Amino acid sequence: MQLIVLGSGSSVPHPTRSSSGYWLETSGGSILLDCSASAIHRMAQEGRDWANLDAIWISHFHLDHCGGLAPFLFGTKYAPTTQTRTKPMRIVGPPGLAKLIAAFDSAYDYGLLEQPFRIDVVEIEPGKQFELFQGVTAKTFSTPHTDESCAIRIDDASGSIAFSADTGYSTNLGVFARDVDVLLIECSFIVEKPVTIHLNLSDIEQIARFAKPRKIVLTHLYPEWDGHEGPAEIGGIKTCLASDGLRFDVSGETEK
Repeated sequence: MQLIVLGSGSSVPHPTRSSSGYWLETSGGSILLDCSASAIHRMAQEGRDWANLDAIWISHFHLDHCGGLAPFLFGTKYAPTTQTRTKPMRIVGPPGLAKLIAAFDSAYDYGLLEQPFRIDVVEIEPGKQFELFQGVTAKTFSTPHTDESCAIRIDDASGSIAFSADTGYSTNLGVFARDVDVLLIECSFIVEKPVTIHLNLSDIEQIARFAKPRKIVLTHLYPEWDGHEGPAEIGGIKTCLASDGLRFDVSGETEK
């Protein structure tokens, strides 16, 4: 299982951090975790086979997490590289996902789901476990951010990862992510946080006590992180800041 950070930033425009997007290569297929507008071009910049992407996960409906979905589907509908594709693509997310895509579609009658290949839109209730691909399981967990926001945990024979997406503090999030190889977790702020629906380092430390992951990767970084290297460990757990282009073997070490 390999993770490539496409976007480690937030909705705030930044010269080196684009908005949320993470390419995860599993034993059963590839999945894009969140789909910001910048993520669709970052896939190409990182040399990913976006034309054969197997699935997209949408954690919630803020635009820096789903705003690239309509442009991506508009692109795949007409791109020469997708015209001979036959395998389906799954778009998975919380209830309301189909309504969101329909709203995007209705802006100009794009026919976003009328693709050369089949698109399956799958809405998953929080707390459900499902088969993402053959041999790859996923679970969802409702997080305190928006009404629909969900974290996702993905396990296959090679490793496990939990992606918090945007969230406020939740002890149960730590329990949900217990013993994963990589906890990919938002840390919008360093010390002071102006809102309760995001996390800071103190929150991460508390969550890590329950999760006990092998590695913590801090992401969704606001500009106040500029010039800060971040902690090398939290609670004795190896920790690093995400950056655009960073690659991980989920069960191993960071690739340079």
